[in-house]
Amino acid sequence: MSSKYDTTETLDVKGQSCPMPIVKTKQAIDDLGEGDVLEVVATDSGSMSDIQGWAEGTDGVELLDQVEDGDLYTHYVKKTA
Repeated sequence: MSSKYDTTETLDVKGQSCPMPIVKTKQAIDDLGEGDVLEVVATDSGSMSDIQGWAEGTDGVELLDQVEDGDLYTHYVKKTA
């Protein structure tokens, strides 16, 4: 799978349901530097709205894109501060 984003790290949360994809995404973002991009790969369809809502309500992160491919949901989150 190729991506148009230069990802710094990939977080695999497949098989985990809410709230774990958000909890682990926040933990992973906290460990990254400004400008880094985290790729989050999930199987929970709720992660589409959950990660979008979290990113919109969280300073220092930007949701770049979300891709739905069958039962796989990939999110690209950039640390902006």
